[in-house]
Amino acid sequence: MKTLGNIIWFVFGGIFIAVEYFMSSIALFITIIGIPFGIQTMKLGILALWPFGKETRLKEGNSGCLSIFMNILWIFIGGIWISLSHLIFGVLFYISIIGIPFGRQHFKLVALALTPFGRVISACP
Repeated sequence: MKTLGNIIWFVFGGIFIAVEYFMSSIALFITIIGIPFGIQTMKLGILALWPFGKETRLKEGNSGCLSIFMNILWIFIGGIWISLSHLIFGVLFYISIIGIPFGRQHFKLVALALTPFGRVISACP
């Protein structure tokens, strides 16, 4: 089921979301200061490309105060807008019964888009 969901997601918009994330990460990689943020947008792009069968979780161990600071900076720079757009798409998908699995994936992206530092993407058990 996850393979079929990933194919439908990819064809009907997942590729466009992922390309936007990858283009923004390349733009962030150009600047030295933007490299940590570019890595996080790559993480978002990878999850936006094939979201079914993956989950985001907090990194085990001490992530430190640097990730908290970077998450706060991320939220103010643009993370709130990225997460709000995924939240709106998730709500719109939940309106129809067919769109509920795709709305779930957008809600998964909301959590990662709001605070990407200190999170890892892993396969669902």
